[in-house]
Amino acid sequence: MNVFLDFEASSLSDKSHPIEVAWIFEDGRSESHLIAPAPTWDDWDEAAERIHGISRATLNSEGAPHDMVARRMLEQLSGHDLFASAPSWDGKWLSLLLRTAGLPRHALRLKDTDVALRESAMRILRDVVQPDRLEPVTTDLIAWATASKQATPDHRALADAAEERAVWQRLEDRARTIASGQASDRAGP
Repeated sequence: MNVFLDFEASSLSDKSHPIEVAWIFEDGRSESHLIAPAPTWDDWDEAAERIHGISRATLNSEGAPHDMVARRMLEQLSGHDLFASAPSWDGKWLSLLLRTAGLPRHALRLKDTDVALRESAMRILRDVVQPDRLEPVTTDLIAWATASKQATPDHRALADAAEERAVWQRLEDRARTIASGQASDRAGP
């Protein structure tokens, strides 16, 4: 099953660490976790805090231990296709979270949400769109679905992951509409 994931972090520096993670399955099930910093995680950027609105004090008082969050992620997400809008950043924080918890850093792998969009469009349309038109129709459909995306993300993990899922769902719905129209056109009057 497709799962859309997002992290918030202490900063965008090389020493940044995850402070919040959330995921939402394609069927709508979701989880969100504040992450208490591991003892070696001391990076903090006040500007980043102003953006995501999560304070260090909140993480220390309400955050779950990093190793518990990492184990929960493995338990819930293993065997699923994981997608993020910024897989290089989110992948960095995922890898750090897993490594710091003593887990294999590649136990979970992220792909770009655009991959999920392309795969879904191709799967739905491949039997009803002419082969020479499939790529341009898919590209146009992805552009259409992502154009409705919020200009500025909420910078909270669950809201941002849910937005990625919503873009994917819009694409799926539109692709099915196109496919049913194409199938009707080929069936004749």
